[in-house]
Amino acid sequence: MIRRMAIDERGATRPTPRFPAGFLWGVSTSAHQIEGAADLRGRSVWDAFTAEPGRVKDSSTADVACDHYHRYREDVALLAGLGVDAYRFSISWPRVDSPGGLDFYDRLVDELCAAGVRPVPTLFHWDLPVALDWLERDTAARFAAYVSRVAERLGDRVGTWITLNEPAEHTLLGHALGTHAPGRRLLFDALPVAHHQLLAHGLAVQALRAAGAADVGIANSHGPTWPASREQADLEAADFYDLLLNRLFADPLLLGRYPEGVEALMPGDVEADLRVVAEPLDFYGVNYYAPTRVGAPQGTEIEFGGASMPAELPFSVRDIEGVPRTDFGWPVVPEGLTELLTGFRDRYGDRLPPVVITENGCSYEGVDDHARIAYLDGHVRALHRALEAGVDVRGYFVWSLLDNFEWAEGYARRFGLVHVDFATGRRTPKASYRWFRDLLRAQRRTGTRTA
Repeated sequence: MIRRMAIDERGATRPTPRFPAGFLWGVSTSAHQIEGAADLRGRSVWDAFTAEPGRVKDSSTADVACDHYHRYREDVALLAGLGVDAYRFSISWPRVDSPGGLDFYDRLVDELCAAGVRPVPTLFHWDLPVALDWLERDTAARFAAYVSRVAERLGDRVGTWITLNEPAEHTLLGHALGTHAPGRRLLFDALPVAHHQLLAHGLAVQALRAAGAADVGIANSHGPTWPASREQADLEAADFYDLLLNRLFADPLLLGRYPEGVEALMPGDVEADLRVVAEPLDFYGVNYYAPTRVGAPQGTEIEFGGASMPAELPFSVRDIEGVPRTDFGWPVVPEGLTELLTGFRDRYGDRLPPVVITENGCSYEGVDDHARIAYLDGHVRALHRALEAGVDVRGYFVWSLLDNFEWAEGYARRFGLVHVDFATGRRTPKASYRWFRDLLRAQRRTGTRTA
């Protein structure tokens, strides 16, 4: 059923599809990218990384970022004005490990509840305490203990939890290629990092269940892998890339096993660990940005998505031609979201829990950001097509509420619905903020408001 007209990038009007009653609409952020107040928490691997010259493109740090720590009431008011059902934020492990650190999240959760916005905390979004190391198995146990502390403090008001954000990217960019913290270039020797994060997830699910949590998931980054051609070499390279970025993290969680040949490369008692990793989930979070076109190795280093891909990798990433691009250079392919979700449904069947899109967004400059409106409109429609195809999708979170510290890109990329002047902290809602607000209002007029 059609309920309103959306304005696309060219000013044309198109009908917007109706989503089911109870569908969850939200926005996402992460602690290190917005909080600031670095003097009031312990150091993370990202603090150490940004202190090294040349690691961040504009030489910036997240010491202040959006100053959300001091301005969270203003940001919750923006959430309330936007009209979202839920706010996905992350909890900083180094802050929780500091005196009074959990007090901040107490205040934030109280403010969200008072505003009628569901708090959806992510317990790890890449800001590992600097003294810890995902190469060490003990970090998984340390994570579970930290999760127990947070759940004990906030569990009376938080019903929905996300354990990890994008363990694939944290493994690949932080430990294999070295373009993110902690800056290691281990290539395939980084595989224990993937295993220990997955184990940490399973232990965290157990800790959350013990604290009474009934709505627990993870946020994994996924996208379709498109072979560069039908040549055998390109097909094999694409299959290997898909294994690394998709199946390596989804198969253990949903099937309780690694893809063929991977288990022997992992540390410890892998069979026993996988029983923990595969703890049942209430939802499966998907962060979607774009497909990846992959072919056989070309013998040269390739720049891709801000990362340098070494020549010795058994695949090469190719351009997707004939599609628009964001200001970050990422291809805009909304139909890839439909393809991804229907493909997951076909691959995992009844082992796939209900899906929530935990991130989807784009980097564009300017406050009058009609390109972002067109991007989000296209992806909302693609998501609806997946629903029509029978995929059980329960929610959609835009990345991000605020322009923020964009990791190794510094402040050069703007993903927010709200513009942030990083010199003054001033917040200015963009055209996309108003567009999303109006979309949610229209959905509610059709009875989709979530309590």
